Amino acid sequence: MKAPLIAVVTIALSAPVAAQWLNQPTPGIPRTPDGKPNLSAPAPRTPDGKPDLSGLWLRISPKYHRNIAADLKSEEVQPWARALLAQRMEDLGKDYMNVKCVPLGPGYATAADITGAEMVKIVQTPTLILMLNPDLTYRQIFLDGRRLEADPNPDWMGYSVGHWDGDTLVVESNGFNDRTWLDHDGHPHTEALRMTERYRRRDIGNLDLEVTISDPGAYARPWTVAVRAELAADTELIEFVCNENERALEHWVGKASDERKNEVAVAVDILAKYVGRYEEQPPFWRVLPRVVEITLTDGRLFGETDGRGKVPLYATSDTSFAGLNGLGVEFIQGGLLVKHVSGNYRFAKK
Repeated sequence: MKAPLIAVVTIALSAPVAAQWLNQPTPGIPRTPDGKPNLSAPAPRTPDGKPDLSGLWLRISPKYHRNIAADLKSEEVQPWARALLAQRMEDLGKDYMNVKCVPLGPGYATAADITGAEMVKIVQTPTLILMLNPDLTYRQIFLDGRRLEADPNPDWMGYSVGHWDGDTLVVESNGFNDRTWLDHDGHPHTEALRMTERYRRRDIGNLDLEVTISDPGAYARPWTVAVRAELAADTELIEFVCNENERALEHWVGKASDERKNEVAVAVDILAKYVGRYEEQPPFWRVLPRVVEITLTDGRLFGETDGRGKVPLYATSDTSFAGLNGLGVEFIQGGLLVKHVSGNYRFAKK
């Protein structure tokens, strides 16, 4: 049995749900007349007048958490990095950090839809900001005026200093070891990686983030990606311990190229009917609906999810295809199904 790229983890809670504070009202936030959080209210400020970024946040990064280099040209990625990326994708991501139970490192900034990484609790003080993750990792961002070390001892989470630029928190980080990936697909980095994050809380419920990545040993130029987070109000952070699922790799077998072995020929006129834009219908896999673009080039269908880059699809029948980032696709009347181990998700053609 070949495991998909997304591992489904079953977390056994050792205490009743009521004891987990999952429905604990968040104190101090504005509310609408019906008692719901008013997420469009003005952002709070600390006593010294700085924006207060404190809170539990849900990262939303449908494009870049999978492919951080989606906006780069292929030739802007060094040949060795392209080769390593291809090998990691061929191996179905079995060496990904939350499969091996090690920290994501710089990938936390854009991580989403990944157990133990998509939520972060920010604790803000005048001289130190802490970022706490469900998988028990943390970041320290020092606001006490210190500079980054010129020759840091590389570690998993790197070293971070910050300062305020008006209402924007600017965070500079270095000192990451090269054992982590920049995204779920497997883009590598070297220990020369430098990362700049710019956080801006535009209101109670929304945190905007721009991440600039610079690593001349792996990429031809620095580039910036924009992601965001939504306030996770009226709930709490629940820990996720990766090693509790240590038997996952027993079922993580096969290669991505195995999807081609059972490919069948489908007439071009049939393939052409599937071309279009498809939007996920409720219930969603994540907070926002996914979008799949289907195109046809030289007699082959290609799929692209959330702008992450086109991937070839391999027909197993006139209506069923493999290859969509490790997931299956079945075209139905008026749309398609994206097949997960957790079930089929319906997408409507737009």
